Amino acid sequence: MLPVGPTLTKFPSGKPPVHGSLAGRYVTLELVVPKKHGHLLYAQSHVDEATKQLWTYMPYGPWASEPEFMDWLEAQAPLTEPQFYAVIDNATGEPKGMVSFLNIRPGQGVIEVGHIWYEPRTQHTRLPVEAMYLMFRHVFELGYRRLEWKCDALNAPSRSAAFRFGFRFEGLFRQHIIYKNRNRDTAWYAIMDHEWPALRANFERWLEPANFDAAGRQKSSLGDANRALTGEGKPSR
Repeated sequence: MLPVGPTLTKFPSGKPPVHGSLAGRYVTLELVVPKKHGHLLYAQSHVDEATKQLWTYMPYGPWASEPEFMDWLEAQAPLTEPQFYAVIDNATGEPKGMVSFLNIRPGQGVIEVGHIWYEPRTQHTRLPVEAMYLMFRHVFELGYRRLEWKCDALNAPSRSAAFRFGFRFEGLFRQHIIYKNRNRDTAWYAIMDHEWPALRANFERWLEPANFDAAGRQKSSLGDANRALTGEGKPSR
């Protein structure tokens, strides 16, 4: 007989991600509302030419004006694929970036997180980590089997973040996408449902207030903790 995969006894719930908010200690993910979030999202991501570089590996942006950005945001807000959220700093109530669920296949239990960006001052804080934790926890609680992360193979910060968050590298799809008149080779990463419980414990330990000093600097490394589980990524310095 030919080899086949293991027989499943537990199947995905078939539920899409919540069409509502995901709340944490430091951030809340709110479905993006252009009139509520748009002005600050544009202002924080278009400060100067250096700031606009955060759009380098996105299939859109930067925009020449706020009205053009708002038109784009208005078109994205009603979508459920991808489903965009504004990342709200609970301390200030201000949006600091955006994230989304995409490539959502509830029946197969497969989903991706992507379209992730943060204004520069937020990028190396707890906020992006908790945003990912909330998204990861949500999809695995819904019964998804596989969580994906994909990025341009030249996007070193995104590839590093994937390892830090506990994803495992699965390969390179060469000449996968054309965007902004450029070729994109796509790096693929994933977390399986059976890998999540140990990663979840690492996230929760890292996010504890006791893990940070008075200046907000981490005492222990999430990347090192997750690397001990996955064997992937580079040790922190």
